[in-house]
Amino acid sequence: MFKTAKTLALGPLALGLIAIAGLTGPAHAQSADWIKQVARTIAAKQTYPRAAQSRGEQGTAKVKIYVAASGAVERAELISPSGSTTLDREALALPSRTGSVPPPPGGATSVTVPITWKLL
Repeated sequence: MFKTAKTLALGPLALGLIAIAGLTGPAHAQSADWIKQVARTIAAKQTYPRAAQSRGEQGTAKVKIYVAASGAVERAELISPSGSTTLDREALALPSRTGSVPPPPGGATSVTVPITWKLL
């Protein structure tokens, strides 16, 4: 089994949302199942920006996502840049585009998600 929550293959490129890297908030011991559900939900909205793709840009951006007790994505912040301004913008837009994730079992929390874009 591989460690990506979801990998999309689009012709000569692939992109994936890598497993959750960190978790902070009132309930540090969030369910592994919940974390996987969050990763899958976010991965479903991930795209490879055409501009970055055409320039051959690849990288991993780490984004901290704040999740309300209801599961609503409240905000996101860039923790570690990918090396591409275009990919970083996409990484920050992705959680908002997702809108909501399954409600966290321990109440409001945050997760740090590494989002990877890789050309094949």
